[in-house]
Amino acid sequence: MKVKRIILQFLLIFNFFLSSPVFAQNFFNTDYDPEKTYILLTHPTIENIETIRYLIDKRLLFVGETEFIGIYFYAERYDYSQTIRYIRDNNLEKFHLQRLTGTLTIDNIFEPNDFTNNFDIMFSQSKGVFLFGGPDIQPEAYGEEKTLSEVTDPQRHLMELSLVFHLLGSNKNPNFTPFLERNPKYFVIGFCLGMQTMNVATGGTMIQDIPSELYNSKTPQEIVQLDRDNLHRNYWQEIFDNPQLTSFNFHPLRLEIGSFFQKEVGWKSNISPKVLSSHHQAVENLNDCWEITARSMDGKVIEGIRHKKYPNVFGVQFHPEVSSLYEDKEQYKFSPRDIPETYHQMIGKDGYKFHKLFWKRVSKAVN
Repeated sequence: MKVKRIILQFLLIFNFFLSSPVFAQNFFNTDYDPEKTYILLTHPTIENIETIRYLIDKRLLFVGETEFIGIYFYAERYDYSQTIRYIRDNNLEKFHLQRLTGTLTIDNIFEPNDFTNNFDIMFSQSKGVFLFGGPDIQPEAYGEEKTLSEVTDPQRHLMELSLVFHLLGSNKNPNFTPFLERNPKYFVIGFCLGMQTMNVATGGTMIQDIPSELYNSKTPQEIVQLDRDNLHRNYWQEIFDNPQLTSFNFHPLRLEIGSFFQKEVGWKSNISPKVLSSHHQAVENLNDCWEITARSMDGKVIEGIRHKKYPNVFGVQFHPEVSSLYEDKEQYKFSPRDIPETYHQMIGKDGYKFHKLFWKRVSKAVN
């Protein structure tokens, strides 16, 4: 009986280590293979990993034999034990995790800190990083008081801001030599929050709420009276309780003449392509290291940026990674009076073509 109890205890302990968040979270120190190539993913939630898998499976994103390493700060709010189980249960041999620890504050993210050595290792052993969407960055990071921001995961932002600072440098610390000076072709690509992080990390500031600050509209009832092209998420759902109302808005872009989208993405049409947006904040002041590649139709919201020095560093304020854009799935409405459509129908043929060209340019950066 005593022997059985000992065996049972051993099995329980063994199973704990297999299912524990400690398991498989120190990739660079345990499983890194110098013969392989890797891409970093910030905030590697199940949803974000599924997104990458979808883009690859649908041949929108081409990465060859490259593998992925999800990196995250242990103090983030998301429960990454979910991601560990997802990777394990689905036998995702090309997805790995790296948990980062240390002390980060507003006062040390723009200078060498506890994370610098790990950031350097990750940079040296990867070919680029994807920065995903998420909640508002704490305004203290760009020198403002919190007024209209909704900050829910400040620790995540501290890590991602410090990572991008180390990669690209910042006017917050002009004496720091960014890592990309050693490898200018390294890619850094951001979606929505990802682009905002690139802006703040390099020394930029943010508009904390587009409707209030740009259009003097504060309530949902006032906001929905604005031209739909000036809305960057759907406020109708805050007025009516209808599950068929989407949280997104689909609006056209004004692409800057002769800029990134025309020269490198290859959008030659005069048509303004439609994109999916879900945000209430926007870039305000940009560091001089950036060129603006796209704006909203009225010119008030910056929709795309590209680094002037590093060719594979660019970000977009919209969401080209959403899988529903690329096939007809569920139908939704923007306003109560609209006819339901799929997201694929909402962007139309031109929008679909634009997104495919965008991913072709992303794939070029990756390879």
